Amino acid sequence: MVDDQRFQTFLELSEAITGFGRVRLLGTGQAELYFATAERVVGHAIMDELLTAFADLPTRTPELLRLHLFGNEMLGDVVRNLVKLWFGGVWYQLPAIWQQAYGPAAEDGTFIPSPDAYVEGLMWVAIGAHPAGAKAPGFASWAVAPQIPLS
Repeated sequence: MVDDQRFQTFLELSEAITGFGRVRLLGTGQAELYFATAERVVGHAIMDELLTAFADLPTRTPELLRLHLFGNEMLGDVVRNLVKLWFGGVWYQLPAIWQQAYGPAAEDGTFIPSPDAYVEGLMWVAIGAHPAGAKAPGFASWAVAPQIPLS
């Protein structure tokens, strides 16, 4: 079981960087695994810095997220990896320059943390489609273009 307060902050961070609500994120069944994956790769100290930097934001506007998280030399690559993890179900190896600056992580590499990660990727919800070969939407449904809501 993960540390509840840190996990709650991770969920809030995930909501802010993905644009999806807590229920949708928890509904993927991947939230605790993604939290544990990020912490395992970057380490407890860097994960704490990320969670603290996020919690210390006076507001969670896109401008402040971009300035203090995405634009942060150390945290930016980690945050971008979390976005890719939530949407595509893959943790991508951190850039070599990041590893040189902050130390190589033994667990770092490009990998899929769970067999369900691809199927539960937020990209499918974002584009209004279903993952090929999983969550069958019905016969011949791929013949019809996805309907993306305007709002």
